[in-house]
Amino acid sequence: MSRAKKVAVLPGDGIGPEIVEQAVRVLHQVEKKFGCSLEFSYGMIGGGAIDRAGTPLPDETLQLCKQCDAVLLGAVGGPAWDHYPPEIRPEKALLQLRKELGLFSNLRPVMQFDGLESSSALRPEVIKDVDLVVVRELTGGIYFGEKTRINTPDGEVASDLLIYHEYEVERIVRQAFEIAEKRRKKVTSVDKANVLESSRLWRKVAEKVSQEYPDVTLEHMLVDNCAMQIVQRPSTFDVLVTENMFGDILSDEAAVLSGSIGLLPSASLGRGTFGLYEPVHGSAPDIAGQGVANPAATLLSAAMMLRYSFGYHEAANAVEEAVKQVIAKGFRTPDLIKEGQIKMAVDTEEFGALVIKEIDQSEVAPETKANAKVGIR
Repeated sequence: MSRAKKVAVLPGDGIGPEIVEQAVRVLHQVEKKFGCSLEFSYGMIGGGAIDRAGTPLPDETLQLCKQCDAVLLGAVGGPAWDHYPPEIRPEKALLQLRKELGLFSNLRPVMQFDGLESSSALRPEVIKDVDLVVVRELTGGIYFGEKTRINTPDGEVASDLLIYHEYEVERIVRQAFEIAEKRRKKVTSVDKANVLESSRLWRKVAEKVSQEYPDVTLEHMLVDNCAMQIVQRPSTFDVLVTENMFGDILSDEAAVLSGSIGLLPSASLGRGTFGLYEPVHGSAPDIAGQGVANPAATLLSAAMMLRYSFGYHEAANAVEEAVKQVIAKGFRTPDLIKEGQIKMAVDTEEFGALVIKEIDQSEVAPETKANAKVGIR
């Protein structure tokens, strides 16, 4: 029997512990159903870690993550720590984790859920069949470039350096192509090559990498046009790959397609199979402890972990399908119920229990039990 896959569990702040608890429950059901073995170890992160250890990312938490095969994260932050200096704010832990763990790409899948068509800001016919992934470069670009702010006789002057190395572009673009190969075989590379030199390099590298994937179609799109096309014809996209700031903006824009940020998972990946998995939404301290938080995004993040870090594709599909079925059958956490709708309201724990029931009732092909290969690297 293969060794257990080690998961570092970092519940974090606000609703983090509640939603992560449901993900762990679902993963235990996956163990029973699919014959795989997972080992969970818990660590502190975020505001709670500041209160207890004086830092948002204690050394023991970082070491725990490095000793595991994947990290499952809840959420960090909240008003209690807003007055802290930037270097010890809860969110600093995420940036440090990405750097220390070598996580250079962020994957955000966006899909349309049956039964939630009216929840999207767009018309049902526009979001029909939406199934896309935004692949965002995570460790380069303007966010990490040199920053200056000086006083001059004409007032203050500020600058942020946007810099990309060829190897940084190549590795993220290659990852996008590898993902697209296992999807609908289309990559949209997003840049601003009509203005930015860094984008012209990006486009050149994308063209070079595309030659290694003759069965995948590459299209280039300027970022402003892409922002428009995401809301006009989102179902035509498969895999979008772009630099850090553009990806930050476009992935948030794409989030509105599904109708709720509580449905959106994410994965931060590097080389090899290690990854960090977390919901896109924040810590929502205003509803923490009330049992009403939507765990769907965290459950779907756990499914991404099963697929990308462990290669358990059948189990990942089962979790994703279970979440979709629960929603399609009309069960809703409060954030998914619009005023005047008659739906079956459930709390956080009940939603998790319904997903577990769906997984238990799913059919498993014996030959796929815990033996699939990792999907993209």
